[in-house]
Parts: sequence; C-alpha cells; structure tokens
Amino acid sequence: MAKIFVTRNIPNGGIERLREAGHDVVVSEKDGVLTPEELKDELSKASYEGVLCLLTDKIDASVFDSAPSVRIFANYAVGFNNIDIKEAKKREVTITNTPGDLTRPVAEHTFALILTLGKHIIAANKFIREGKYSGWDPNLFVGTDLRGKTLGVLGAGNIGDAIMRIAKNGFDMDVIYYDVVRNGSAESELGAVFHDTPEGVFKNADIVSVNVPLLDSTRHLVNKERISMMKRTAFLINTSRGPVMDEEAVVEALKTNTIAGAGLDVYENEPKLADGLAELNNVVLTPHIASATGEARQSMSDLASSNLIDFFSGKTPKNIVKIG
Repeated sequence: MAKIFVTRNIPNGGIERLREAGHDVVVSEKDGVLTPEELKDELSKASYEGVLCLLTDKIDASVFDSAPSVRIFANYAVGFNNIDIKEAKKREVTITNTPGDLTRPVAEHTFALILTLGKHIIAANKFIREGKYSGWDPNLFVGTDLRGKTLGVLGAGNIGDAIMRIAKNGFDMDVIYYDVVRNGSAESELGAVFHDTPEGVFKNADIVSVNVPLLDSTRHLVNKERISMMKRTAFLINTSRGPVMDEEAVVEALKTNTIAGAGLDVYENEPKLADGLAELNNVVLTPHIASATGEARQSMSDLASSNLIDFFSGKTPKNIVKIG
C-alpha cells in the first residue's frame, strides 16, 4: 500500500480504483489550483510515495525537495511541460502522463473552432438574439466552404494525425503537414504532403492547426515572421499549448487583418490573455476545454490511476515518460 496525494479533485473513477487497490489516497480539499507554496506544504505533511498531479501544478526542484519520499508523479494530462523532467531524472523519480484518450476530443474541438470561424456562428448567434434578423438575405454572414481548402498541421502525432483524417475524410480537404518525424501512414492513406520546414505550412495552408508539444524548440513556433507568411484569408487554430505561439503577434495579426481569423483554446500566460485579444471579433476563444468530454476526462482519471497502480505493483507503467 502506498500513500498518494491528489492535487485536485478529478473524476472519481480513478480515485476509487486507487483505493480499491489498497492505497491510502488523500485528495486536496481546495476547490482550485494549489499555489506552489500550498502544494509544497501539503506534500510535507506526510510521507507520500506517489502524487497524481495536474498540468496546472508546477513540479520543480523545490517541490521535489518538499517531498523526498515521492517516487512517482502521475500527470493528469498528455503534456508534461509542467514538470522539470531533467530534475526528475536526476532524482530517479518516475513521471507518467495520460495520452491517447484525448486524441479524438481535441481533434473534434479543433474543427469546432474552424467551423465556428468559417460559418460566423458567434456573430450570427449574437445578431439573431439581438432581434436584428428580419429575414433571409443572400449576403448575410457569408462564410467559407472547407471542401478543397488546404489544412496545414504543425505536429503530426496522434492528435495531428486525427485532425488530418477528419479533414480529408470528413470534409474532402487537402492536407499538408510539418513534423520532425514523417507520418508515413498519413502520406499513403490521405495523400498528406510533408513540408520539411514550418514555413512551408504557413505559406500554403488555408487553415493552420498547431498540435505540437511545448518544448524549447517549439516555444514561439508561431511568431510574427511566420504569421506574416500566411494567406490573408487564412485561419490559425491552437489547441496544443499557449506558449508555442507569440500571443502578442497573433493579436497584432488579427488587428491588422494579416490573417482572417483565429481559434484559440490555450494561451501564452494562461489564464491571462494578451492585451486586446478578448475585444477582437475575428477570434474564437475557449477556456482550455478541447479535451473536456465526460468520456475523455474519466479515461484520463483511469489512466493516471493505472499508472500509479502498475508502478506500486512493481510493473512498468504503460504511459511512462521517457526521460533523456
């Protein structure tokens, strides 16, 4: 039996599974994100061996110092940029994540943003609620077709691949992509065209979807120079991590109509937005909810608990993060 701390209440299935496996589970009583000091204080209260943490928890050297008995941090997220991986390796602490089950929900949310932009859904909804609708008008809220347009994907992993398949099979779009690793199945099955630089995608796509992990190499991948390469009619979509884009550059591009619109689910300094972003009419904003389906969130809970159960059973967790 291991003593495990859960940093925030999550869908209960995973927590119950941990308890059924015989583990002593303590869930944070705070209804919200623990501050770094609160997290360290909680971890210092007992000799915890495992932590189930969220992407909003910053796990750095000071947290490791406050919990020297913790042998595993099971992250309730696909990404793990909230954890100092190098520090974890140095201390021989295991890190796991919850990939896979977020793939389809995030891909679907990407198209929800695209369709909301392309069909003027928000403006049209506001228009009719304000009593301005007086009858059919051939020039009212004229949008754009997706068929025949080119979707450009930055990052062709599981989520990027799913987005390309929806684009091709669901909307008959052309697909291009950039990644450090080529996606052979997307090329052979979808006719996806590989570009060996991000610039090729920015220049040629009608819609650019950002689906890369947050790494030193991807921070500000979307910057002023690359945005300026986009078509003036193009949309920019980000459902990955906020810091992969220079948010101020995105705001400037939207203000000057350098691009036609953007759909954003993540933000560079979350939850704060760049100045002026919320006032723009050519951007659709959602509060980091791309993976927010009941099925996906419960699956994440189950995966995180499975990683912990396997670890404390002497097995290698299925979703262990390879460090270095």
